[in-house]
Amino acid sequence: MLRPAGLIATAVPPLLLAALGSTHPTMLTPASAPWWRDLHVIGLALFPLLALGPWIVVRGRSRLLEAVVVVLGLVYACCYTALDVLAGIGAGQETVVVGPGPWVPALFGMADRLALPGVYAYLATAVIGGVTAVAVTRGIAARAAAVVGAVLVVVGAWSFLTSHIYPPVGVATMVVLAVGWTTLAAAVPPAVRSPRPRSPLRRQPAPT
Repeated sequence: MLRPAGLIATAVPPLLLAALGSTHPTMLTPASAPWWRDLHVIGLALFPLLALGPWIVVRGRSRLLEAVVVVLGLVYACCYTALDVLAGIGAGQETVVVGPGPWVPALFGMADRLALPGVYAYLATAVIGGVTAVAVTRGIAARAAAVVGAVLVVVGAWSFLTSHIYPPVGVATMVVLAVGWTTLAAAVPPAVRSPRPRSPLRRQPAPT
């Protein structure tokens, strides 16, 4: 991935989530339920994109490391989508159609249980991405930027465990993740993969 595209991919999803979170109702009520539901419909396309940040930072460093981050990102995306659907879309729609009732806390409880492994998986990608960036950077300035970025993504991912995108903490969390992942993506040197070995079964050119 080209460096500008990588920087955009690390910055834009959390910044869009911060903007979306600034409009997040603090309470689910019959009045707020339509936007509560619709906000989380939009979130279906945005929350999984947070996994791009750690993947871009570790991409090309090690196939095993990249695979671990991809799997953790998948766990995060699946689990957090479950929260989005149950506590966001489901609870919002039920409140619109039926009104407040015991199904709302029941949906919230199930959503929290399903989301917990996902947010811990995301925290793990933050630790892996931050440590990797610090390890591969060269030069005092780049190493210092990597350290700052690593601290930001770990703090942001830890805050994400409980803040969702509720304002103001959740909004600030998304901004911290945007700055942290973009700083790491800018600090790490471009990864160069070694060429694949030529297959011995592939036909060799005839001698002239």
